[in-house]
Amino acid sequence: MVKSFLWMLTAAIVWSVPSLALADYQDGRDAFDRGDYQTAFKEFRAEAERGDVRGQYALGLMYDLGEGIPENYEEAVKWYRLAAEQGNADARNNLATMYAEGEGVAKDYGQAMKWYRLAAEEGNFDAPNNIGAMYMHGTGVSRDYVKAYMWFHLGEMKGDREAVNNRKFVQKKLTPDEISEANKLVGEWIKTYAR
Repeated sequence: MVKSFLWMLTAAIVWSVPSLALADYQDGRDAFDRGDYQTAFKEFRAEAERGDVRGQYALGLMYDLGEGIPENYEEAVKWYRLAAEQGNADARNNLATMYAEGEGVAKDYGQAMKWYRLAAEEGNFDAPNNIGAMYMHGTGVSRDYVKAYMWFHLGEMKGDREAVNNRKFVQKKLTPDEISEANKLVGEWIKTYAR
């Protein structure tokens, strides 16, 4: 009887822990949405320090944008990196942008491309356009309009209007064979990474 009670108590605690964590994060989101940045920061920080990827990303965003706290790119990078290393696609994209812009870290286009690619693999909305822009401008990579077209086309498929405009611009610089090659790359990407 006691063992049965202890098992039920343990099960109840184990099952309630994820919902308690969600409640703290949600409290932070609700506070942020109503402009109570002090409470949002407190909730996100508690979650982030517990290793919660959502709290880490949200804290990084607050530091990055200076929403309710002083802007601090180094802290933003720290929290984005923790969330990115756990697979958060948005944190990966934002960390890549920090590297591309040299905000909070030394400018490093190789790291930017690495994190943008990982973000794209996880389905981030902005990453394909960001990668396409790097290829279009030759930022940290050799200028390659075929690859730029490919990435812009992937962004366009997600509904990114900026990617649509960029793809149309790059398309003018390509031959029909190059466009066909780019579309083949799109198909290969989709087979590998589409969910």
